[in-house]
Amino acid sequence: MADCLFCKMTAGEIPVTPLKRSADAFAIQDINPQAPTHVLVIPIQHVAAVRDAKGPEGEQLLGRLFAFTAQLATELGLDARGYRIVTNTGPDAGQSVDHLHLHLLGGRKMKWPPG
Repeated sequence: MADCLFCKMTAGEIPVTPLKRSADAFAIQDINPQAPTHVLVIPIQHVAAVRDAKGPEGEQLLGRLFAFTAQLATELGLDARGYRIVTNTGPDAGQSVDHLHLHLLGGRKMKWPPG
């Protein structure tokens, strides 16, 4: 999508330094971290939100995104204490970019409910 911030990053129009990259996704530091470790995992393919990842292809993409994120958490040393993977869908949930992405949060004790 022409106006999508994450699509511009994917296309190289906005330079980023990925922490990790695969054929399906890349990971970058969040510019407004909510935990000592706060990484965004962004799929290369534009999908507006998790609700739009439909059918077998969407399910496979979601599975690969979660596997990628779990592997990244291990590489960042988050396994011992734990971490949280979050995706927001829609404005009431806090989705600010209409491109599916996962937040990997760790490095501190998380509270529940998240609020």
